[in-house]
Amino acid sequence: MKKIGWKTATAIVISNMVGTGVFTSLGYQVPELHNTFTIILLWTIGGILALIGAFIYAELGARFKQSGGDYIYLSRTYHPIMGYITSWVSLIVGFSGPIALAALAMAKYLGFENERSTAILIIIIIAVFQCFSLKVSSRFQNIFAVVKVAFILVLIVIGISISPSPTNALLWDNSWTHEVIVPAFASSLVFVTYAYTGWNSASYIVEEIEKPKVNLPKALIIGTVFVTVSYVLVNFVFLKHASIEQMEGKEDIANIAFTNILGVRGVKWISYLIALQLVSTISGYLWVGSRVTQATAKENHLWSYLGKENKNRIPIWAVVAHTLISILIILSGKFEEIFIYTAFVLQLLSTAAVSTSLFIKKKDRVLFKGNIFLLMPGIFLLFSFYILYFTFVNHPRESIIGLGIIGAGMTLYFFDKKKVD
Repeated sequence: MKKIGWKTATAIVISNMVGTGVFTSLGYQVPELHNTFTIILLWTIGGILALIGAFIYAELGARFKQSGGDYIYLSRTYHPIMGYITSWVSLIVGFSGPIALAALAMAKYLGFENERSTAILIIIIIAVFQCFSLKVSSRFQNIFAVVKVAFILVLIVIGISISPSPTNALLWDNSWTHEVIVPAFASSLVFVTYAYTGWNSASYIVEEIEKPKVNLPKALIIGTVFVTVSYVLVNFVFLKHASIEQMEGKEDIANIAFTNILGVRGVKWISYLIALQLVSTISGYLWVGSRVTQATAKENHLWSYLGKENKNRIPIWAVVAHTLISILIILSGKFEEIFIYTAFVLQLLSTAAVSTSLFIKKKDRVLFKGNIFLLMPGIFLLFSFYILYFTFVNHPRESIIGLGIIGAGMTLYFFDKKKVD
C-alpha cells in the first residue's frame, strides 16, 4: 500500500486547522473584548493548547499505531462504548460539521446568492476527488495546502506592511487585565479552540503515514506551530484594519478588514482566495473523517458497510456518509448555532482523548520518557474544563444539542451490541 510522507501529513494538519475559524471567530469575540492584548492572548493560548495536544497525540499515535485516532485511544483505554460514541460524534458533527461550515463560508466568500445550494455542490465535487485513490487525494491535498499557506502569508504581509486604517480596533491600554477575568474571555476560547481544531488530524491516519514514529510528530508539531504564528498575526491584521463596530457579530471578518485596505474591487480577489483555500479544509476533513468512520466500521456491526473500500483502498462509503451528513447539517441550522455546538462537542471529545495519555505507563511511552510528560495533559485538561464550563453557561441551548448527539450515540451503541449478541 502506498503511504504518505511527512509533507503530505503536515499539509493535512494545516489544511484541517486553517479553515473557517480564523476568518469568522473575531466577530464573536469583539463585542465584549476590545483590548488588543486580550485578543492576542486568546489566540496564543489556543495555539499553546493545540501544541500541547499535538505532543500528546504524537505519543498516542506512536503508541497505538492504528488509524482511527480518538476511537482507538478511548476504546483501548476505557471501554468500547467510549470509542463508539466518539466515532458517532465524529460522523455526525466532528468532521461533518467543519465540512459544512467551511462549505458555507466558501459559498459566502464567493458571493453566490444561494449559499446553501452552492455549499452542497462544493462538498459533492470535492468528495468525488477523494474517491479516486490515495495518490490523487495526496496531490489534491498538497496543491490546495500550498495555496492555503501562500494565501495566509500574503494576507499577513499586506496587512502588516500597510499603515493602520483610520477605523481600526487596536487598543493597547491596561483594560486587558479586566477582560481576561470576565466570562466572555472563557467563552471566546471556544471559538479559538474550534479554529485550532485539526491539530490532531494526522494521528487519525497513522497507518497511511510512512515511518510514523518520526513523521507523525514532525507533521503535528510543524503544522501546529505554523498555524499558531499565522493565527496571531492574521488577527492582529484584522484588528489593525477594521473597527469593533464593523466586526461585531459578523462572520466575513477578512472581507471587512481588506475592504478598508483594498477597496470594494480589490477585496473581491481576497474573497475568492479565501474561498479557494477552504477547498483543502473540506478535503482534509473528508479524508480524515472517513478513516475514523472506517476504523469504527471494522469493529461494529451497524457500521460494517461504511468500512468497505474501492479497488484503490479508499473507504468510499464512509466518504459518501460524511458528504450526506454535511449536506443535512447545512440544511438544518444557522452558521453560528452549528459553529457553537460543533465546537463544544469537539472540545469534549478531545478532552476525553487526551485523558487517555495519563494511563500510558512510563515504560510503554515511545517519544516522551520523562515524568514531565504528565504535565502536558494536566494543563490541557484544566483549560478544557474551563472552556467547557463557560461554553455551557453562556450557550446552554447549543451545548444541550451537543450532549443530545452524544446521548444518541450511547443509545445506538447498546442497540448495535444487542443486535450482535
